[in-house]
Amino acid sequence: MLYFQTWKTILVITICLLGIVFAAPNVMPQEMRDQLPSFFSKTLNLGLDLSGGVHLLWEVETDVLVSNRLETIEEDARLVLLANDLGYANLRVADGQFTVQIRNLAELSQAQELIEEMATPVDGGLLGGAPSQEFAVSASEGGLITVVLTEQAQDQLVSQAVTQSIEIVRRRIDELGTREPTIQRQGRNRIIMQVPGESDPQRIKDLVGTTAQMEFRMHDSSVPISEAQAGRVPPGSEVLPSSNPQEPNILVRRRALIDGDRLTNAQTGFDQNSGEPVVNIRFDNRGAQTFARITRENVGSRFAIVLDELVITAPRINESIPGGNAQISGNFTPETANDLAILLRAGALPAPLTVVEERTVGPGLGQDSIDSGKIAAMIGFALVIVFMIASYGLFGIYANIALIINVILIGGALSFLQATLTLPGIAGIILTIGMAVDANVLIFERIREEVAAGKTPINATETGYSRALGTILDANITTLIAAVILFMMGAGPVKGFAVTLGIGIITSVFTAVTVTRLMVATWLRTKRPNKLPI
Repeated sequence: MLYFQTWKTILVITICLLGIVFAAPNVMPQEMRDQLPSFFSKTLNLGLDLSGGVHLLWEVETDVLVSNRLETIEEDARLVLLANDLGYANLRVADGQFTVQIRNLAELSQAQELIEEMATPVDGGLLGGAPSQEFAVSASEGGLITVVLTEQAQDQLVSQAVTQSIEIVRRRIDELGTREPTIQRQGRNRIIMQVPGESDPQRIKDLVGTTAQMEFRMHDSSVPISEAQAGRVPPGSEVLPSSNPQEPNILVRRRALIDGDRLTNAQTGFDQNSGEPVVNIRFDNRGAQTFARITRENVGSRFAIVLDELVITAPRINESIPGGNAQISGNFTPETANDLAILLRAGALPAPLTVVEERTVGPGLGQDSIDSGKIAAMIGFALVIVFMIASYGLFGIYANIALIINVILIGGALSFLQATLTLPGIAGIILTIGMAVDANVLIFERIREEVAAGKTPINATETGYSRALGTILDANITTLIAAVILFMMGAGPVKGFAVTLGIGIITSVFTAVTVTRLMVATWLRTKRPNKLPI
């Protein structure tokens, strides 16, 4: 147990040095960190409770998801009925269902079968349930067909929407340059978001809460806007509000000629003539071809750019615009133009998000937490050092050196993994400081027993390490299992505690069983003492 091969000694020293290298950037000035390679300049990320920031709980509006899906089914059903020359009336989506009246009762059965054939199978889920149809179709004796989404279809729709929303929200927040935001799912249709260091929660809410569904539609000039607002809206058109105060409402076609998903890039810029902030957009190949055709066929007409049912701008098409590049202007400030570009680059949310919980942590409170954590750590560290020296003398000094290395290894591991340090994480580190010397206490007490039994210093030390190893591993493995379960089942601060506790357990076993043993073995081989100073 006390003999170390050369390669083992080199490995132990290398691990300790790597811990120092990865932990060092946390105490370096920013100027010095900037000169280091990116791989070695990683630092700990402070969580919301330490750095301050915004905590928001969002809820996906499932009713909108269901309504949107039913409207798609409504459009498909209309086309199917027209293709089969079946008379219908009153297509309507309301109260979570789609209804259509079949005029000829003799055609009711055929119409129901055609609509049922539109339904697609829905997966039974992780539990392996039997697949079901996407929607259920029923017909009344009066010729009214009703379509309702099944529960499995709604669950699948919500699950996909939440997953997609998380990715889109993450892209939007990352574009702001914030550091290590926490974005994760909670329950069936909710998303937790924590943005450390953010001082403007309203901007976050505006950026994330915007659906960003962009559409390019044609302006309808067939009737004056006053007549349309009075209720005489042409079929296939609608009145939408405008961001232009001189034209608060605009009549546009319902059908979108190009959707925002055809955009490949969006960047802020400035108009060459007016100098006002604008957003320059680029379409993909298919979108560029469509955009060129639309502008070519509608020279002299107005082209409305609609974002979430709001007309951002409606310029007049003066000439064909090939190449797939366009410009969006609309009384922007540099910040609002940048936010719009972020929204367009990240993509549209599948459904609106609503804030159901909001908390803001000021940086002052976070600094107080850091200061309290430092004081607690220093007090705990000092007490442990004094106790070990008083109880075990020279061996206690070795244990304290290993304890310092242990703390450095924890900091290096957390920095390398880019983990987020929270207040419970600091508690985990402080707990680890106390646990780190437990293994040494077991070993040293076992060595004392062997010395009392009359064994020589080398034999007593070797027996103490070998016989205490099993107990040390049993105790730490059970704690490590608890930390793994906390990480898997917990969320937010609980995970932060589990991460630091788990890393602390691994590093404490390494330093106690390997680093301390290496120092003790080196001292024994060098001094050859007749009595152990323990």
